[in-house]
Amino acid sequence: MRHPTRLGGDTLVHRLQQMLADRGLDQTPAGPIDDEPRPDEPGHPAYHRARRAEWALARWQTATPYRYQQATATHPQITAWADRAIDDPKKAGFLLMTGPFGTGKTHQAYGALRRIADAGPDRYEVIATTAPDMYALLRPGGSDRGAEYELKRLMQVPLLLIDDLGTEKISEFTEEATYRLLNERYNECRPLIITSNLPPSDPTGGPDLNEKLGQRITSRLSQMTTVVPMGGNDRRRPASGGAA
Repeated sequence: MRHPTRLGGDTLVHRLQQMLADRGLDQTPAGPIDDEPRPDEPGHPAYHRARRAEWALARWQTATPYRYQQATATHPQITAWADRAIDDPKKAGFLLMTGPFGTGKTHQAYGALRRIADAGPDRYEVIATTAPDMYALLRPGGSDRGAEYELKRLMQVPLLLIDDLGTEKISEFTEEATYRLLNERYNECRPLIITSNLPPSDPTGGPDLNEKLGQRITSRLSQMTTVVPMGGNDRRRPASGGAA
């Protein structure tokens, strides 16, 4: 009695191999088959990192004004801070760039956020705002969703940029709102980028952030902040000789 041939059994495999051999088609593998995904294929870490980077860069572009869409961080201290934020956001701390108008602080700030996005982080959420716009949003009637809702968003977003801190007039409201924001991000170790035309302190008695924002705010800043002074000529003004 003949036993039926089982699908996938040795007899069937042997017959198929014999048929291929009769036609001059040798299907014997020459060695181990490499079926690992390539870097451009799903399943490879590089593929998924590239997809995350595409998504993060799209989020970055949405948060970035048109003028800074080509921003790239080049300052060594700023790129080092961005790399720390990539490796472990909770260990990055705050980044404060100070200096006169037109020295590239805002450009470098958006460049740092772009560098983080380009690394393809697992999560990329960012809010970028100027200090005057932020305070306008937080004042009564500034948002349909309410000041507390907006403040919590600024407290909890993974990445936050506050541009031109210290340009607004100091008041009890701005001091309290700023302290609550910085204190929450300080306690939860969430990265924060700040630009300001004022230094943290000025030993000559000139205007500084300590005078503008209050000592309890600058005390919070001093404990976990990388301060990067930005110097040079105002890049927004034409150079001598009429060059743009």
